Amino acid sequence: MKRFVSLILGSVLVFGNAVTAFAQDGWVVKDSSNSVKETADKLVAIIEKAPPKLFARIEHHRGAEKAGLELEEATLIIFGAPPIGTPIMQQNIKAGLDLPVRVLIWDEGGQTKIGYLDPQALKARYAIEGADGSFEKMAGAVGKFTDGAAAAE
Repeated sequence: MKRFVSLILGSVLVFGNAVTAFAQDGWVVKDSSNSVKETADKLVAIIEKAPPKLFARIEHHRGAEKAGLELEEATLIIFGAPPIGTPIMQQNIKAGLDLPVRVLIWDEGGQTKIGYLDPQALKARYAIEGADGSFEKMAGAVGKFTDGAAAAE
């Protein structure tokens, strides 16, 4: 009986966390306690203090605005570390379409979301055998960075 209760409590904890971070179509999506801009600013600050290099910050809504169109606030942050991404691309150069890492931050009905492609989905998409260490490092870093960006001020 004690094992059953432990199993149930463990399941509740696992599924309880799924509310704020879940995988859908290979994506990991989290709720952020901050606005889109604040979340993007926090993510950029985290990246700039760590080994990965920030490659780009694209504010999709600004591009739409310049074209005379409306779009909910959405910012794409692109960053990476060649020592992590290169072994993946050595296994399958086509993975370069999804590398460096891309994190999308957007407003969805007043709730800020932060999402990215799960590194294991990337591995499966390109049928990569090996480079496990790179995928583990990537998953750890992007998970930690996005958790930090989504955390309340």
